[in-house]
Amino acid sequence: MDKSWMDIRDRTSMDYRNGVGQFLNFASQHAQRDGTIVCPCRKCAHSTMLAIDVVRIHLVSHGICRGYRRWTFHGESSSRKSSVRTPSTSVQENSNENSNMREMLHLMFPMHDMVPEPMEEDMASDPVVGDPGVEQPTQVPNEESLQFLKLLKDVEEPCYKGCTKFSKLSVIVYLYHLKCLLGWTNKSVTFLLQFLQELLPSSAKLPKDCYEAKKIIKDLGLSYEKIDACPNDCMLFWKENSNLEACSNCNHSRWASNEAGVPKNTNAPSKKVKKKAAKILRWFPLKPRLKRLFMSPEVAPHMKWHVDGRTNDGLMRHPADSEAWKSFDSKYVEFSSEPRNVRLGLAADGFNPFSNMSTAHSTWPVMLVPYNLPPWMCMKRAYFMLSLLIPGPTSPGNDIDVYLQPLVQELKELWDVGVETFDVSSNSSFQMHAALLWTINDFPAYGDLSGWSTKGALACPSCNYDPQSCWLKHGRKFSYIGHRRFLDSDHEFRNQDREFDGRKNFSQAPVVVSGSEIITQTEAVVDVVFGKKKDNLTNKRKRGEEALCIWKKRSIFFSLPYWENHMLRHNLDVMHIEKNVVDNVIGTVLNMDGKTKDNLKARLDLEEMGIRSELYLEEFGSDKTYKPPACFEMTTSEKYSFLQVLKGVSVPDGYASNVSRCVKLKERKISGMKSHDSHILMQQLFPIAIRGSLPDEVSKHLIELSCFFREICSKVLSLEVLESLQKRIAVTLCELERIFPPSFFTVMVHLLIHLTDEAKIAGPVHYRWMYPIERYLSRLKSYVRNKACPEGCIAEGYLAEECLTFCSRYFKNVETVFTRPIRNVEESTGVVLSITLDSKSWTQAHRYVLFSCDEITPFRTDHLKELHPNVANDVIEKQHMERFCHWFKYHVLSMDVEEREKLPEKVIWLARYPDNEVKRFKRYVLNGLKFRTKDSEANRKTQNSGVSVATEGGVTYYGVLNDIIELNYSEKLRYVLFKCEWVDVDSGRGYKTDKFGFPLVNFTRLIHKGDRLIDEPYVLASQASQVFYVEDPRHKDWMVVVKTKARDVFDVGTGASSDDDVDNFCENVPYTITIDNAHDVNDNHAWTRRDVEGTIYEAPLFVERELVGDDNIDDEEFIDDVYESNDEFTDDENEDGEELNDGSNNESTDDES
Repeated sequence: MDKSWMDIRDRTSMDYRNGVGQFLNFASQHAQRDGTIVCPCRKCAHSTMLAIDVVRIHLVSHGICRGYRRWTFHGESSSRKSSVRTPSTSVQENSNENSNMREMLHLMFPMHDMVPEPMEEDMASDPVVGDPGVEQPTQVPNEESLQFLKLLKDVEEPCYKGCTKFSKLSVIVYLYHLKCLLGWTNKSVTFLLQFLQELLPSSAKLPKDCYEAKKIIKDLGLSYEKIDACPNDCMLFWKENSNLEACSNCNHSRWASNEAGVPKNTNAPSKKVKKKAAKILRWFPLKPRLKRLFMSPEVAPHMKWHVDGRTNDGLMRHPADSEAWKSFDSKYVEFSSEPRNVRLGLAADGFNPFSNMSTAHSTWPVMLVPYNLPPWMCMKRAYFMLSLLIPGPTSPGNDIDVYLQPLVQELKELWDVGVETFDVSSNSSFQMHAALLWTINDFPAYGDLSGWSTKGALACPSCNYDPQSCWLKHGRKFSYIGHRRFLDSDHEFRNQDREFDGRKNFSQAPVVVSGSEIITQTEAVVDVVFGKKKDNLTNKRKRGEEALCIWKKRSIFFSLPYWENHMLRHNLDVMHIEKNVVDNVIGTVLNMDGKTKDNLKARLDLEEMGIRSELYLEEFGSDKTYKPPACFEMTTSEKYSFLQVLKGVSVPDGYASNVSRCVKLKERKISGMKSHDSHILMQQLFPIAIRGSLPDEVSKHLIELSCFFREICSKVLSLEVLESLQKRIAVTLCELERIFPPSFFTVMVHLLIHLTDEAKIAGPVHYRWMYPIERYLSRLKSYVRNKACPEGCIAEGYLAEECLTFCSRYFKNVETVFTRPIRNVEESTGVVLSITLDSKSWTQAHRYVLFSCDEITPFRTDHLKELHPNVANDVIEKQHMERFCHWFKYHVLSMDVEEREKLPEKVIWLARYPDNEVKRFKRYVLNGLKFRTKDSEANRKTQNSGVSVATEGGVTYYGVLNDIIELNYSEKLRYVLFKCEWVDVDSGRGYKTDKFGFPLVNFTRLIHKGDRLIDEPYVLASQASQVFYVEDPRHKDWMVVVKTKARDVFDVGTGASSDDDVDNFCENVPYTITIDNAHDVNDNHAWTRRDVEGTIYEAPLFVERELVGDDNIDDEEFIDDVYESNDEFTDDENEDGEELNDGSNNESTDDES
């Protein structure tokens, strides 16, 4: 539709009047029942409904609102693709960049993109405005309108005289986008702007430095507020306390100690010195940020995905499938009746913003995650909203509620009142409300946010006041055993005493505490005084008082009207729990100094408890102590073989970091693992390595523990599987109690028992664990350029990226966070060579293409019928393989014209043979997976040559990729094929499964080598799945198969469920061990190993008995990486001559799993 008439200044001209007529004809199709439409003239500014004839008069008298390029109030779709614009001037419409910027402004200012009065220069040259009888607008533009006018002027102004592609605004936005995307410093941007001023004509309209550019960009973004806080975390100088000079609780000055407003120069007392607050909370208001989710045409429609796009088949793929979500909807029907109301998750964690970790500083961001979005958008960095930035240098701890006040007040308003929001997808406004579902946090932060003390005898918040912990006298810490109460009431383990802690256990599992019960329990701490002033430490409990009240406070979240009724309020973090469990297991089975839970104190505690006498310490001579070897200890050779398996692991590109770098063969230990390393180790590699390194009665239970983590981390969950998993983990923990000493069972190990309950309530853990949050903290850390003001750097960096994230959606042909290539670009091939295949290989490849096409099946049947019927089947099959290609070509070409016309065009092209010359690739990317030939990865740390193909008969073939070629059928059809070495899975010589269910392959036993014409070494690339092989030196020539899968693959339930529906890190294959063969209650357990030498310590036993150290309640209970860096995935992107990355310092793409 031609809109050039809107730019005509002479409103008396025929072109302008004809344009008005075209507009009214279009608008009349979407008029109200009474025939009225919204008047878009400059006076009415879309505020009045008028008859069409009256609107015609207004448009001629006052003109149409400037910038109203998309007629969204008159029926034109808000989608960018639906509006066809006809160019009128070289500056305004010939530029895609300018039109995109203009469209962005309309969405950012939905009620101000139609300006109620023209610009001054337009008024001066306007032939109509000012005429007698024409009423002049007298309304003064508000601040938001003036802001829009300024931006609109910048978008209309060309970058320099004669420039038709970029405006002043688009250039600044583009440059600042590059700054954020590539991490440029402010100084580098200033230098670039100065260079551009010299390079471009003198008429160039560019800011002189980065500071000026930032001021322009700031108008496009949102803001934050600074709120002064008491340095002792007692209170905020906010609302009614905003004018106080000192804390009303501890009397500490509000201002920094050396800058209390008194100037150092006493000779100039009249000079006013600006005071500097001692501590500043930065608050990023939530309402405008939620409103922006509905301003983008790409995001707004997805905010209703949980209603419109979700599949209801009983499986849980998203929090919207969970019982917690459904329960909330049923309790608050009015809220759930509007699908655009936002459900939020709150994440909080502390991190050190400095690269020098020796500097003690803890900054606490509080972030919000919208859960309305579908799985492929939810938990992505672009949709995280920073809400609060709590300053360091100390952690807020229990006083975090002081800083949460602005956010909680805003959440109350969003629940009670809501905020009017324009939804660009429906071109309408609605009253948006929001609710907080739960918090995402590590275990220490769990205690800070909930108020429950996560230390001591009652450290488990799920068990509440009903724990079964015991105090270890010599270890000086609590042990969280007693998992038999989670078993069925008639389970045989309950009657056993010798195998466990010396007592039978018939107690019942604790009951989940409701919100109303928590309110009752916290009555005594409702009026707790916050702050870290010494006078406030009277709130601290003495030992023994924790039985009275373990709560440190009533959480501020209970002031939300709905918080009490939530089924789950705070999440246990699977990421950190898994990390701590792995460290416990690895440190103990390898007997690592300082890491093992089976130390001298642990043995003395066994003696104190009167259990497992075979493991008691013994006197060895007069001055030494002997520690008998436990059943879970390894010999030196077993440790070496265990570590050698892990040291030799090579995984596919992007699958994980180089875990082998953490293995120290000489020291017989593993160290330096990040959380994701522990994730991969526990769920994939540890079960493979532990086979044969420990007795089966020990290793099978550790493998079962690995199976638990794999299943609980699945992207798709079902209640039936979770119910079974709950029973299995209870038995597994009991089995581990029979194996490991009580000191092994820290609270983090105990929390495993509650993970399935939370999964049943809240759904998959991927939406509730800390992996994406920790990566986001690493992003925030990258903003820090000035170490004197880390929080200020983070706040300004976040605002800039938040603004540019929104603006980048309107960049065309520019790489942005939304358009940047994925890690493995589809069909990326590297170097391409043209070769000529030999006759045998050519026939094998062509034949496999034919046999893989369903359209060829009838021809194969006809050919088999023509062969001699009295010949043995294997001879017929051999002749069929050798002759079919030639027969098929001449059979099709010999058909009549009428018969051939009935055939699919694809069949005719296949019959004409592919070209003899084919393309050869070294690598090929398909479905997000990178495949490489075996020869090309000889010097790499990654393994991308493993291939598997599943047949319709249920047989899976495993092989190694040797060649990648592309067949070309006269430029009409192209097929990429993989040529592989295939192990013999048919006869069983090359494939087997061990007693734990691990698939093993032997590449000394091959089939289809390609030597014979009837061999089938090729498969279509589209049929191949990726695997990698782990070599086990303990089983010569045999390798364990591990299946992989591309990242960011989501099953949304639109098709049949298959093995492809679960995450590659979480598939429950290949482990087929079951609860029946894993747990035998009649085992006559052996506590010691006779084939392992014990340990001799250079200290008398009586000295060890008398050594009782300080309480260890807070030590070794929780292990954290401080923050998760991005070195979690191996990367071998470079192909030809570039530096090869060994995976030791790799940077992952944003938002990986």
